[in-house]
Amino acid sequence: MCGICGVVDLETTLVADGAVLRRMNRALHHRGPDEEGYHEAPHVALAMCRLRVIDPSGGSQPMTNEDRTVRLVYNGEVYNFRQLRAELEARGHRFRTRSDTEVIVHAYEAFGVDCVRRLHGMFAFALWDAARERLVLARDRLGIKPLYYQQRGDRIAFASELKALLQLPDVGRQLEPQALDLYLTYGYIPSPHTAFRGVRKLPPGHRLVLERSGLRVERYWDFVPAERASRSLREYAAELRGRLREAVRSHLVSDVPVGAFLSGGLDSSTVVALMSLEGAHPVRTFSIGFREAQFDELPDARQVAERYGTQHRELVVEPGVAGRLPELLTHFDEPFGDSSAIPTYLVSELARQDVTVVLTGDGGDEVFCGYEWQRRYEMLKPLYRLPAGLRARAPQLAVLVPAGHWRQRARGFLADISLSPSEGYLRRMTLFGASQRRELYHGDLRRTLDGHDSLDALRAWLDALPEADFRNRMLYADTHFYCPEDCLTKVDRMTMAWSLEARVPLLDHEVVEFMATVPPEWKLRGFTSKYLLRRALADLLPPALLRKRKQGFSVPVGPWLRGPLYELAADLLLDARATGRGWLRPEAVRRLLDEHRDGRADHGHRLYALLGLEVWARQYLDRVPGFAAPVGV
Repeated sequence: MCGICGVVDLETTLVADGAVLRRMNRALHHRGPDEEGYHEAPHVALAMCRLRVIDPSGGSQPMTNEDRTVRLVYNGEVYNFRQLRAELEARGHRFRTRSDTEVIVHAYEAFGVDCVRRLHGMFAFALWDAARERLVLARDRLGIKPLYYQQRGDRIAFASELKALLQLPDVGRQLEPQALDLYLTYGYIPSPHTAFRGVRKLPPGHRLVLERSGLRVERYWDFVPAERASRSLREYAAELRGRLREAVRSHLVSDVPVGAFLSGGLDSSTVVALMSLEGAHPVRTFSIGFREAQFDELPDARQVAERYGTQHRELVVEPGVAGRLPELLTHFDEPFGDSSAIPTYLVSELARQDVTVVLTGDGGDEVFCGYEWQRRYEMLKPLYRLPAGLRARAPQLAVLVPAGHWRQRARGFLADISLSPSEGYLRRMTLFGASQRRELYHGDLRRTLDGHDSLDALRAWLDALPEADFRNRMLYADTHFYCPEDCLTKVDRMTMAWSLEARVPLLDHEVVEFMATVPPEWKLRGFTSKYLLRRALADLLPPALLRKRKQGFSVPVGPWLRGPLYELAADLLLDARATGRGWLRPEAVRRLLDEHRDGRADHGHRLYALLGLEVWARQYLDRVPGFAAPVGV
């Protein structure tokens, strides 16, 4: 695992000052504290910092081929590197190391830019082919590893994280207003956008190729979900179990200690159970809990830990952890509003005391159909048959529900009745709706954003399969949008903050492709989510866990913001620095704070997102001294 960065310019011989290149690389030190590597030559400057996982004594980067015409810097793991190496050796390629990094170099020599299709794993890499004067940037299929870039004419600068690009003197810190609108719509900024004008994310499953003939960004992977069964439920379950076991087996390859996050949910418990079957004894497991019982899954995690005899460690999170928000949020480099980053950061800190690699259960909800909004569709399906005029009046019934939390939940359910399935899905994926954002924005920002529809970013994925079963359309959008842009971003940044490599076997692309062949009614059966997964793992997990409804890896941010964190949030969001930005109307922010404190509404996640925005602005735009700013920023 590494941090990578560099600059390529086909028109300029000396492309980067050596001191600047080193500042870029050292800004990524947390991603790879064990080793640094540099390459500077005409038209190219490459750098990397390495976390030694595979072949610790070899595998140094930038990696080269025999005649040193190809150079590679690479972040990630290729799990089929041994099989691919054997194939390449049979073709006459010779290897100097045992690393997966060298396999990519020779795969490029053998297969060209299509080598990326042969790589089975998580990765982001930059490859410079001096003979062809070609740069190849590539990102893994599901977006597990990040890659940012900035293009200026024939020059491309790239890095694993934005903070490295910000070391370049001509990469500005101008906020992109549309990115702000996207952030307050979703709680994160989706690819290819970033918070900074002129800087882009390479989307998952894409490669970028720069040559004398020009630059192209092209997609190299996708899947199409099936509508009908091609075999029996028993056959599907048996094959899923075998594929999951093989995915976990491949993800255990390491020359350093490996553990697992164990949340107490079905997905992470599945991973731990399969690790144990593969002989990883004892599995080292790490869990996070809360004093608030409705958010605490530690008892469920203990059941699995005891069943498989793991070396188990736990940590209970207290509200005072909010004092570490500037510290953890700085690792995102742009606003990030998912409060589950807090426990992910803390469990990563805990795990890094014992291991260098962890396996996680991330991706299970997208692959196996586990989210609340997927079940909500099943609940609403019979009501879609009602006349449109009658459904349109459903939101008026919310006044019959007692005020407070339940009325807000009822309002959302009744709103979905009045909407089409697509509109209802988009509403449920939205943090601040269009009218809420309009009420929040200052007039100048409203005018700047006139005509910008932030929902287009997600709507494009939902509409990509217009004739498909709507359950498949949701799963397709979740996998391509919510999973990489929120969930995997969170896991990558929070684990790498502690130099901890996270692997996600449930997002093995062959598992994803297999699950795409499973019809939707065997992923979500009635109101039972992850139906096929439960069938496939029925004998490996405690019965109570198999019957348990999804709880989610969530934080009691709502109760905290009514209690010990209210004053902190009010002070941060309403002081002169925040109100002086001219983005948000202070009276609208005050209304959110007061409604939440008084129990008239639950704005916990919205207020957390506003806190994330303000903390980011102080770190990256204002550059407040001592406000947990990252190295070199």
